[in-house]
Amino acid sequence: MAKKFKDYYDTDCARLLAQKISIVSANFDADDFIDYIASNLGERSFSERQELFAEAFSRYLKGSYEEIIETFFQILGPELETAEGMFTFGWWLWPIGKYVEINGLQNYDLSLQFIYELTKRFTGEFAMRPLIAHAPKKTMEALVEWSTDENVHVRRLSSECMRIRLPWAKKSYAAIEEFDLFKEVLGNLKNDPYKFVQKSVGNNLNDLMKEKPDLANEIISEWEQDEPGKATLWIIKHGKRSLK
Repeated sequence: MAKKFKDYYDTDCARLLAQKISIVSANFDADDFIDYIASNLGERSFSERQELFAEAFSRYLKGSYEEIIETFFQILGPELETAEGMFTFGWWLWPIGKYVEINGLQNYDLSLQFIYELTKRFTGEFAMRPLIAHAPKKTMEALVEWSTDENVHVRRLSSECMRIRLPWAKKSYAAIEEFDLFKEVLGNLKNDPYKFVQKSVGNNLNDLMKEKPDLANEIISEWEQDEPGKATLWIIKHGKRSLK
């Protein structure tokens, strides 16, 4: 029987995380951390398991939020070298992202800095959602900058995290409320050579088409008047895919 996705986040995952943390944190009780996870896994769903790990971090990592994030910085490991491999190599980082998602507003700027690094190894779209909700304009301005980053994962995150209908997340209307910034991010990415990024931009357009088709068509119309290349044409088609 194939292993369910949620089952990757089990006692073995707790041991892996404990091993990495123990190397950089002298006062971390690895055994208690592992025992806490093992004792409370039960039949928890995927999301509930992520929350359990985040709770365990809060219980057994000593110090302030800033000190805990510094520990996480130290265990991130090398950046992904290609657009692929996010889940293959970075799957164990999901609970760390959940911790930041839950606690990130304790230090907005530090959390933004950490997510920027996290997404180079895994992904950070869910951790970004509370920051977007808390400070839409400030966060979207950061996304404009990220949309021109040399790292493909950062560019993809600049699009993916602001999707109105991001799967597994509450709806966000920052794309509409800060439409000019939203449009600037997508415009910076419309010719991105990576399908990984193009798909995210197309999904953003598709989400917007379902909520505010006039705004989605405004973006598409502007792009179509600017001699769109192959990437842009694919994004437009992907953005229109739900239309009948």
